[in-house]
Amino acid sequence: MIATIINCITVLIGSLIGLFIKNHISKDFKHIVASSAGLITLLIGISMGIETDSYVVLLFSVIIGGLIGYLLNIDDRIYNLGNTLEKKTVNKGEGDSFARGFLNASVLFCSGAMSVLGPIQAGTAQDYQLLLIKSFLDGSMAIIFAATYGIGVMFSILVIFIYQGFFTVLGSLISPILGDAGLNELSAVGGVMILMIAFNLLDIKKFKTANYLPSLILAPILIKVIPPIIDWFINLLG
Repeated sequence: MIATIINCITVLIGSLIGLFIKNHISKDFKHIVASSAGLITLLIGISMGIETDSYVVLLFSVIIGGLIGYLLNIDDRIYNLGNTLEKKTVNKGEGDSFARGFLNASVLFCSGAMSVLGPIQAGTAQDYQLLLIKSFLDGSMAIIFAATYGIGVMFSILVIFIYQGFFTVLGSLISPILGDAGLNELSAVGGVMILMIAFNLLDIKKFKTANYLPSLILAPILIKVIPPIIDWFINLLG
C-alpha cells in the first residue's frame, strides 16, 4: 500500500499547488489554465483510446456501460457525494466546481490501466515502479485540475486510496482474470472517458462521465466474448 499512499500524497501536493495558483491568477489566466488542461486531457484520452484491440468491443463497452450507468444514475450520485463532502469538510460554497472537481479528478486518476496494473504489480511482486510513475503524472495533473476546479480535486485521494488499495490487496486473484487483453481494453475505455472530461473542460459538450464507469468492467469481459463471435461469423460467411 506504500506506493498508493505516495500516489495520494502527490495528488495532495499537486492540489495544494494548484489551489495556490488558482487564488493568485487573473480570470483570463484561469481560462488559459482550463483550456490547457482540456487540451492535455484530450491528448491523453486519444493516446489511450487508440490502443484498443477492437473498436467493436470498445463501442459496445461504452454504449452498454453508459446505459447501465444511466439507469443507476452513477454520475449524479457521485456528484451528490462531492456536495456532501464539501458540506461536511471545507463548506466554502464552491458548489458545482467542488463536486465536478472531485468527480472528474476521481475518474481521471482511476480510469487508466496504470491504476489497475500498478497496484497489482505492487501487491504481487512488490514492484512499485509503474505506480510511482503514475503518482508523478497524477500529481502534475492535480496542479492543473485544482487550478481549474478548486479544492474538490484534493478529495479524489479518497477514491484513489480505496480503488488502488483494492487492486493491491486482491491483485493476485484479479490479474489472471483480466489478462493483457483485458487490461488493454480497460485502458482504452478509460481513454474514452478521459476524452469526455476533456470535452467538458473545453466546453465542447457536457458529458455525465461517471455514468460510463460500468464500461471499465464490461471491456475486459467483452474482449473475451465478441472477437470469437466475429471470427465465427466470418468463417460462416466464408
